[in-house]
Amino acid sequence: MFLNGYRDEGSREEGTNWLMDELVASLPARDQRVHSREITLTRVLLAPRELVFRAWTDPQHLARWFGPAGFTVTHCEVDARVGGKWMLIMRANDEVAALVGRDHPSGGEYREVAEPSRLVFTNNALDADGNVILEGLTTVTFEDLGASTRMTLHTRATGTGERVPFMLAGMEQGWSETLMKLARAAVA
Repeated sequence: MFLNGYRDEGSREEGTNWLMDELVASLPARDQRVHSREITLTRVLLAPRELVFRAWTDPQHLARWFGPAGFTVTHCEVDARVGGKWMLIMRANDEVAALVGRDHPSGGEYREVAEPSRLVFTNNALDADGNVILEGLTTVTFEDLGASTRMTLHTRATGTGERVPFMLAGMEQGWSETLMKLARAAVA
């Protein structure tokens, strides 16, 4: 006797298909809706525009400050030219890792590099295999205020999947904490 009481090979295949259909139907629905969020943040940094721009485009500078509170950058590559790529890995401390996991890779491509006034780049959150979880587009402008810089960051992120609403809910806080770390690094 085969699956589901069927007695011959043809019926066994039908029984297996029926069983698989029943199993799939019993699983929770995967969230395939597209979720997105857009934010704009403006900060005045006590550093000249050229230095603030360089903090975004020099991998040694970027690695010192990028990421929200509780994260450090363990790997950073930057090719700050139109068509150039950037990639980094943010590593969470033990407390944060217990909630969201340890390593968080991200990367993208520069669409516009107008030194020292404007950067436009894709900003994608990746899983451990390099698959895109969130697709982002970020524009950062740098306004010269003499010894200070008015920096405006505008970013939009879009994605599907079960983790995406949680990630988007923390987007403003994450970027705010990141820019706070930049402000501290710019005056150090």
